[in-house]
Amino acid sequence: MPTIARGYAATDASKPLTPFTFERRDPNPDDVVISIKYSGICHTDIHQARNEWGNAVYPMVPGHEIAGIVTAVGSKVTKFKVGDHVGVGCFVDSCVGCATRDFDNEQYMPGLVFTYNGLEADGKTATQGGYSDSIVVKEGYVLAIPENLPLDASAPLLCAGVTLFSPLRHYNVGPGKKVAIIGMGGLGHLGVKIGSAMGADITVLSQTLSKKEDGLKLGAKEYYATSDASTFDKLAGAFDLIICTVSAEIDWNAYLGLLKVNGTMVLLGIPEKAIPVHAFSLVPGRRSLAGSMIGSIKETQEMLDFCGKHDIVSEIEKIGIEQVNEAFERVLKSDVRYRFVIDMASIA
Repeated sequence: MPTIARGYAATDASKPLTPFTFERRDPNPDDVVISIKYSGICHTDIHQARNEWGNAVYPMVPGHEIAGIVTAVGSKVTKFKVGDHVGVGCFVDSCVGCATRDFDNEQYMPGLVFTYNGLEADGKTATQGGYSDSIVVKEGYVLAIPENLPLDASAPLLCAGVTLFSPLRHYNVGPGKKVAIIGMGGLGHLGVKIGSAMGADITVLSQTLSKKEDGLKLGAKEYYATSDASTFDKLAGAFDLIICTVSAEIDWNAYLGLLKVNGTMVLLGIPEKAIPVHAFSLVPGRRSLAGSMIGSIKETQEMLDFCGKHDIVSEIEKIGIEQVNEAFERVLKSDVRYRFVIDMASIA
């Protein structure tokens, strides 16, 4: 029988999230039923709940940083058992029209089924996310969370963690590489942790030095304020890789000037306006401007295993579900160090 789930939902772009009861689909033989213990708050949740990207379908239960415990498995499930610590990230099915699944690049393929504000493979059942007490997910889209990692601080790894891990791994970050992280927030602080664990020299570029102590403690070798114009002179041509975690308008040409020959700047944040880049910021140094989006299920599991090996989790502030609307406003003010996580025990 279908599971009755309790959560919080957005019902209109201009209204706060409110309590919401709904049905999870009847589990299939290849499904895993998960009791959600914690759900991270991602800025994407705010964009979607407030229809800032123009594709919202209501009622909508946000949340794609899900950590919980398996309560039941279908007859065909082989990877998980009741009691396992598991996670669910940004999507719960992929490339539903493809003959074969692209395990390495599925997040870029058509037919991605997002964890919320989407439709299941049947094309009519709405997906609902992690701001709820349970979820039913196909086995191939469930992630194993290492037992040594706490579930609450692991939740943000399911989106923020893999969003940083993916470009760091793709561009072969390791010893001898100099990497700059633009922004010391919910994404950036995990870039510092993961990049330094990979052996790279990490520099944080932030508007001010207010989080310098945190950045150095988490693994950065250097920390510079971008509000100081001299920073761009001191660091000209210094980096193999720059990862931009912010969505704000910045001086793109100035930042590209910080790259070495053959260096790459990768965008994770999505600015509202088009990016103005001069050809001379790229051509003379054979520099590249690239983008990256979350990660495949395969890569997300690799990230979790890496974090388990290096004891990496997010720096979090736990809240009750009734505080979610206040948390949204605080995210917009950058008033959190560094990721909000909802304790689903509060929904009882």
